[in-house]
Amino acid sequence: MIHESAYVEDAEIGDGTNIWHFVHVRKGAKIGKNCNIGKGVYVDLNVEIGDNCKIQNFATIYQGVIIGKDVFIGPHVCFTNDIYPRAFIWDDNRLIKTLVKDGASIGANATIIAGVTIGEYAMIGAGSVVTKDVPDYSLVAGNPAKIVGKVDKEGNVVEKCQE
Repeated sequence: MIHESAYVEDAEIGDGTNIWHFVHVRKGAKIGKNCNIGKGVYVDLNVEIGDNCKIQNFATIYQGVIIGKDVFIGPHVCFTNDIYPRAFIWDDNRLIKTLVKDGASIGANATIIAGVTIGEYAMIGAGSVVTKDVPDYSLVAGNPAKIVGKVDKEGNVVEKCQE
């Protein structure tokens, strides 16, 4: 289902995926099967999103981002793709790739700085600013985000770090 107000350019959309109100999907993007793309989401050129992902309202996913399967992206999450942005300078050589591995969850209003890898089943706390790689099954929070614990596949905290 693609809502009538959504704008989908020449992109690949998997079976069973729902694209809601005011979403913009740019050309070359690939969205897997059984995804839910919430209101106002922006999916830039050539972004890849795996199967069974849930992208909440108003997330911005810029060129260079690759998202695995079974990933949760909370509302207003922002991915970046240029470490030293300037309005008057842009070419594809400045593009820095970001990888979100299978099963990861990113909380509302988190910012993901270009070039990081978020590990399998990692969990990013709401409002965090992720500036470096997040290991598999890690729970991170803060600005800058730091490891505060470990989670299991279901997202339960199984270990807390000492402060």
